[in-house]
Amino acid sequence: MTSATAPTIDASGITAPDYATILTWLQAQYHSIFGSDVYLGNDSQDGQFLGIVAAAINDSNMAVIAAWNSAGPATAQGEALSSRVKINGISRAVATNSQVAVTLVGQAGATINNGVVQDANGNKWSLPSVVVIPPGGSITVTATCQTIGSISASAGTVNKIATPTLGWQTVTNASAASAGNPVETDAQLRKRQAQSVALPSVTVLGGILGAVQAVSGVVAATVYENDTDAADANSQPAHSIAAVVKGGNSADIARAIMLKKTPGTYTHGTTVVSVTDDIGIPHTIRYFQPADAAMAVEVRLKALSGYTTAVAALIQQAVTDYINGLGIGATVMLARLYLPAQLNGGSQSSTFEVLTVKAALKPGSPAASDVTVAFNALASCAVADVSIVVVP
Repeated sequence: MTSATAPTIDASGITAPDYATILTWLQAQYHSIFGSDVYLGNDSQDGQFLGIVAAAINDSNMAVIAAWNSAGPATAQGEALSSRVKINGISRAVATNSQVAVTLVGQAGATINNGVVQDANGNKWSLPSVVVIPPGGSITVTATCQTIGSISASAGTVNKIATPTLGWQTVTNASAASAGNPVETDAQLRKRQAQSVALPSVTVLGGILGAVQAVSGVVAATVYENDTDAADANSQPAHSIAAVVKGGNSADIARAIMLKKTPGTYTHGTTVVSVTDDIGIPHTIRYFQPADAAMAVEVRLKALSGYTTAVAALIQQAVTDYINGLGIGATVMLARLYLPAQLNGGSQSSTFEVLTVKAALKPGSPAASDVTVAFNALASCAVADVSIVVVP
C-alpha cells in the first residue's frame, strides 16, 4: 500500500484520507491497469469490490488513528484513558450508590431480613441484611439504593415498604438522601487529569488542591486561602487555608492536606482529623464537607406545536443536570439557566418558548434573581424540584 491511502504523521498530528479519497485512488489504479473504459459504477461487480477494499482500508486507518490517540490523556478514550491517567496517580472514579437514613417503626423484636423500601419515584432501597426492631419500637438504619448513580430522594419520600414483614409497620426518611455518583465520563476524567498535574506545582495552594483531587473517591474540591491579618467575609481565620471536599476518605484527605501545606499554616473547617506524619508527630487537620444547597426552580413557558409532557421531563432533567454540575460555592445564575431550560437548542426546543426562569434555595419560593451559594456548599437539584408552568 502506498502513502496515498495510508495514515500520515507530521508535526500537527496524525491524519488519514477519507473513504471517498481511498475509493477514488483505487478506481484510478484499476483504470491504469485494465483501461479507462472499464465501468466501475456502484451497480457493477468490480465497483462493489473496490468499495469493499476501500472500506477495509478506511477501517484500518481509523484503528491506527485510535491507537495513536490513545497514547495521550487528551485524546485517549475509554479503557485507554483509564490506563493513561495512572501516570498521574489517579484512576477513573467508579459509580456509587445513593444512601439514605430511614427510620423503621414496628413491634419490638420484629426481625426484618433483606428488607427493601421504596421512594415516591419507585426507586428501591435495600436495608442492612438483618434489622431487629429494638424495645423502643423504632430504629434508624442506612438504606442503599439498588440503582447505581445519583438517585435523589427528598425528606419524607422514602415511605413505602416493598417487602412486607410481620411486625414492621412504617418507614420514613427524616432527611434527604446522599446522592451517589455515576461512572466518571471521559470528559470528567480528562478535566481531573489536567488538574492533577498541579500536584508538583510550585504554588502551594495548587499543590494542595491537586493532592486532594487525587484522593480516591473525591468528586469535587476547592481550596480557599486567607493571607490577611484578619478573618475574611467567610469567617476564615487569618493566615489559613480552607479546603472544601466532597467524597473520599477523611483520613486520606487530611493526610493529603498535611503533606502539601506549609509548616505552621492553620487549616479551617468543621471536619477535624488527627493525622500522624512519617516521624510520628500528630497533626490536626480541618476541612469542610460541602453542605447541600438544595435548589427549587420554576420554568414558565408557552407551549407550541409538538409540546408534550415528555418534553417537560427533558427540560426538568436538563436543568437538574446543569445545577448538579456546578462547582463548590458556585452562584446559580438565572441567565445561564435559560440555556438548559431551552434544551440547549436541541430539536425539541422548537416546541416551546421559555418565558421566565426563577430559582431559590429550598424551602424558599423561586424568585427572579441569582442564588448565592455559600463558599462551603454545593448546589443540588432534584428533578421533582423543577416545576414546569405552562401559560396560555
